[in-house]
Amino acid sequence: MKYKIFVDGQFGTTGLKIHEMLHGREELELLKIKEEDKKNLSVKQELLNQADLVFLCLPDTASKESVKLITNNTTKVIDASSAHRTDVDWVYGIPELNATQRENITNAKRVCVPGCHATGFIMAMTPLIHNKIISKDHKLICHSITGYSGGGKALIDLYEAQENQMNFQSQRPYALKLDHKHLPEMKHVLGLDTAPLFTPSVGNFFQGMLVMSYLIKDQLLQNTSKEDIIKIYQEYYDGEEFVKIIKETASYLDEGFLDATACNHTNRIEISVYDNDDYIVIVSRLDNLGKGASGAAIQNMNIMLGLDEKLGLQS
Repeated sequence: MKYKIFVDGQFGTTGLKIHEMLHGREELELLKIKEEDKKNLSVKQELLNQADLVFLCLPDTASKESVKLITNNTTKVIDASSAHRTDVDWVYGIPELNATQRENITNAKRVCVPGCHATGFIMAMTPLIHNKIISKDHKLICHSITGYSGGGKALIDLYEAQENQMNFQSQRPYALKLDHKHLPEMKHVLGLDTAPLFTPSVGNFFQGMLVMSYLIKDQLLQNTSKEDIIKIYQEYYDGEEFVKIIKETASYLDEGFLDATACNHTNRIEISVYDNDDYIVIVSRLDNLGKGASGAAIQNMNIMLGLDEKLGLQS
């Protein structure tokens, strides 16, 4: 049996990446829309309803409109936008989130792909909340740096324009009104009373990211060391193919530095921990186009269709 797959938004950054990752998979038939027809609702609706599974790689409003065009009760949907990430009728697409999330995804008709920054933060904080190291009223702080592909075609074109080759050499913080669009899902999925203080930034590299979460030891619910947290992560993510917990950071770092791009072209997330007498820093490293977007989408597709979860993905 071949599953019919349609990528709505196949000409954008995430859609193109998904097409690339699905190319050549014999168990799938990719339905395609001509570029001149991508805004033709009748053509789009026909494809949406023909598909066994649809990826939505669209702006939020357009994603909601496409869902309304699906009139059958069989087409499964994976939404890569932020439109449905706090919607209780949609399953949040981190299979490793808890003991039942993979089953929830298996049985779902509607799954949302988490935001890339949110993935790094949520996967770092979930085991600590579960083990009562931090409480849900803890005011958390997070900083992230991502490659410019995270901004889509417009930002890619800006960074790669010939006239800008000497510009944008520094890390550039953004969303400095502290209103980044991933904040609602960070708060919602973790069940926090208050959204974290989160400051993202863009680096002058194409893809890859580091998500850094900060804890103050004397504000934790338990007396906790770096070694304690590593053990918690190892137990929580035991057996997870795409999660790597770093036990020894001395050999992990490159002369004390941490490269944001080392997980590129994989669906892997690496979690490392650093501390001193007063503070703990937890760093999630992942590919913003992999586990942070298209890779996560493919992982969820494999689960929803009952296929090997690892198909087409690098760990």
